[in-house]
Amino acid sequence: MLIIGIAGGSGSGKSTVVKKIVNRLPKSSVSVIYQDAYYKDNGHLTPEERAKINFDHPSAIEFNLLIKHLDMLREGKTIPMPIYSYLTCARAKETIPVEPKEVVIVEGILIMSNPRMRDRMDIKIFVDADPDDRLMRIIKRDIEERGRSFIEVLEHYEKYVKPMHLQFIEPSKRYAEMILPQGGENHVAIDMIVSRIRFAQEAKQMEK
Repeated sequence: MLIIGIAGGSGSGKSTVVKKIVNRLPKSSVSVIYQDAYYKDNGHLTPEERAKINFDHPSAIEFNLLIKHLDMLREGKTIPMPIYSYLTCARAKETIPVEPKEVVIVEGILIMSNPRMRDRMDIKIFVDADPDDRLMRIIKRDIEERGRSFIEVLEHYEKYVKPMHLQFIEPSKRYAEMILPQGGENHVAIDMIVSRIRFAQEAKQMEK
């Protein structure tokens, strides 16, 4: 099994990169798990308390469960990936079964800030983007998907997103073997990543 970590700031285009990589590989050979599914369940909090959750701090994520699930996949076991809602800040009772595949992609803003996560990754990729571009994507996403007003998005960005990016996410770039500027629009880099994955797959097959 090849575990690939794809990190980068909020709004950097990680999801687009993941989709383009997955589309270039045989569907039966790839599983994807998302850091966002592993935010701690805070459904018991009041709306006022939920508004103060810092989703960009490592403490917001249940890394122990995410790491446990990665290890289970490595052992050939299917995992129950949680379903998390930003609107309620709670996990659903249902889960999504994720099967162990030849390639497992882990995507999230903070996955490379955790040493135990990094130890489990065979390839680490950091999706880089200009702050202005990221902010525009964040505004669009948070208004459409998370029910925030324009002013609320800007306040949240200033209070949480920007300082946490500078403290935790940007520094994690140094752990990446590959830095991908321009996100999903960088077709040359995506071609190189897919070629690297295929090469790594072949190398692992030869080791058996």
